[in-house]
Amino acid sequence: MPESGPLESTCSWVMNEQYVREVKLRRERVSSFDKYPFSLPAVRNLHTLALHPAVTFIVGENGSGKSTLLEAIAVAWGFNPEGGTKNFQFQTRGSHSTLHGLLLLVKGIKRPKDGFFLRAESFFNLATDIERMDAEPADAPLIIDSYGGRSLHEQSHGESFFALMMNRFGGHGFYVLDEPEAALSPSRQLAMMARIHQLVQARSQFVIATHSPILMAYPNALLYQITPEGLTRIDYQQTEHYIVAKRFLTNTDAELHRLLDY
Repeated sequence: MPESGPLESTCSWVMNEQYVREVKLRRERVSSFDKYPFSLPAVRNLHTLALHPAVTFIVGENGSGKSTLLEAIAVAWGFNPEGGTKNFQFQTRGSHSTLHGLLLLVKGIKRPKDGFFLRAESFFNLATDIERMDAEPADAPLIIDSYGGRSLHEQSHGESFFALMMNRFGGHGFYVLDEPEAALSPSRQLAMMARIHQLVQARSQFVIATHSPILMAYPNALLYQITPEGLTRIDYQQTEHYIVAKRFLTNTDAELHRLLDY
């Protein structure tokens, strides 16, 4: 368990009431670790992945398997592979892996009242499915009302992401976010971090795959970096994202000279 710190008093509930404690790979059921997705660095050496009761980050290079692992966790929980809640059933392309069937989610005693899988690359499809369902006759409020009442297609990608978190996420939830910063400016990423904190205080748990050195600075979060050897716990200031961003921002001219040779 990560060391206690400034968030201890605001989210002490989570120590005994987290929704998912661990993610285990049933390795004895894997036919070959030389085949996708089990050949990915994030999966090949996976045994047990302990989750933080508030926020767990998974970071790594493109192609390392972080999105594949996050998707499998979401599907193992019961979320739609392309995003949404357990109630979404749309499928535009059946591209998700079989990994979810070999994952065991070790759950806590408490059950969340809310949940969502945000997948940046297929969020457009989710917005389309909301419009399709709202166009069908139903004796119920419009689904879009839970997302702020304005069509997600009538907003920028970043605005729609932020509308989702501000309106649809209600707390007491288990939220799986795959690169939520993809369409957000730095200032919006800071606002997203503040919203994540509000939801943590409202008894929520997050598992997030990200490239954002802003988001992964969230205090006391558990950080896993994917290396060729697998998932490794790492401190924020040891991540490549932090090191590269700091080096560039504190010595911009020298970095530009090095990169562009001018």
